[in-house]
Amino acid sequence: MSAYRDGDKTVVLVPASLSRAEEKRWVDRMLERLEAREERRRPSDDALQERAVELAERYLPDVVRPASVRWVDNQHTRWGSCTPADRSIRLSRRLSGMPAWVVDYVLIHELVHLIIPGHGHEFWELVNRYPKAERARGYLEGVTAAPRLAAGVSPDPDDDSD
Repeated sequence: MSAYRDGDKTVVLVPASLSRAEEKRWVDRMLERLEAREERRRPSDDALQERAVELAERYLPDVVRPASVRWVDNQHTRWGSCTPADRSIRLSRRLSGMPAWVVDYVLIHELVHLIIPGHGHEFWELVNRYPKAERARGYLEGVTAAPRLAAGVSPDPDDDSD
């Protein structure tokens, strides 16, 4: 028996031999386990802040230190944003539950924006110090494109939204 997310759907696999009552009991149990597993994968704002500092120390110049890092619910078209003036970083809660290396990439991306506001050559040089940067960009592009493809809309290859 197993449960996993497939986009907006939850898939629970149980043996066909179960009775309806057993199936319902196991589906409920597997959904609880899935939720608990996802909850463990969603770091708190404090843990997000700590992770950002760790990543900055490992991959970026010493001058990069965020003052605050937190999850937000109001970013529906961006993965993250930052305000260099107060050194604050916000990550879309849509990232929670994604692989840690993807969240790390978005943190690195926003940390670099604390130094360089645009997406020029120097910006990408710093972002690409993170070894999984290209892989994470591809992952996020796939997540962004999937609903458009399902709706029959071609993705914009030039879209580099954060």
